[in-house]
Amino acid sequence: MSTSPPTLGTLLRNLRTREGWTLKEMGERSGIPVSTLSKIEHDRLTLSYDKLQQLSQRLGMRMSELFAEEDESAVQPVMARRSLGDVAHSVRVETPNYDYYYLCTELRRKRMIPVLTKIRAKSAEEFGDLVHHTGEEFIYVLSGRVTVHTEFYDPVTLEPGQSLYIDSSMGHAYLAAEGCEEAEVLGVMSSPDEELMEKMLSLHHEKGGNLPSNDDSPAPRRTARR
Repeated sequence: MSTSPPTLGTLLRNLRTREGWTLKEMGERSGIPVSTLSKIEHDRLTLSYDKLQQLSQRLGMRMSELFAEEDESAVQPVMARRSLGDVAHSVRVETPNYDYYYLCTELRRKRMIPVLTKIRAKSAEEFGDLVHHTGEEFIYVLSGRVTVHTEFYDPVTLEPGQSLYIDSSMGHAYLAAEGCEEAEVLGVMSSPDEELMEKMLSLHHEKGGNLPSNDDSPAPRRTARR
């Protein structure tokens, strides 16, 4: 018996279910009104190619991922990977306003990138343009105070022990809060982009960073030669 291909509404609803988003959350991420999303999910409205491309960019994913169907029968292999990390064995990147310590860098094709960051920039002028990249990220303040600027929200100041989870495709910047000389945060970036770490290192380089070049870190070394 033949099965009809899923509609755009079904695919978007499945995507939202997989990500655990409400309609409101998906509307905030995509920039599409909730009423419009509801009509699409109920097959009362569709989107042009340009709008689909815009949607995928705002959600931080490739357009093909919008049309990916979840295969419940697929068995995920057990990778059994692990990595013990510490600052002494991290890949360190120094910039005028930040020090980044990338952890567990010997593992390639990671879905999560853990990084310890020391923040000294105190103003938007020092930081420069807001950063955009694919995926999502989580930060936890270890010491000091951090003011987070984002593209669609008012700045918020985090104290030690507080955390924040954001959509990384939304412009963002982390600054040392007023009265704080240096703050330290633990962050985790998650993305389907397997080259995210190299792209982040390239971004640091554009901001005047001193990139590493040790032989145990092939990916950063390739970025440093660009």
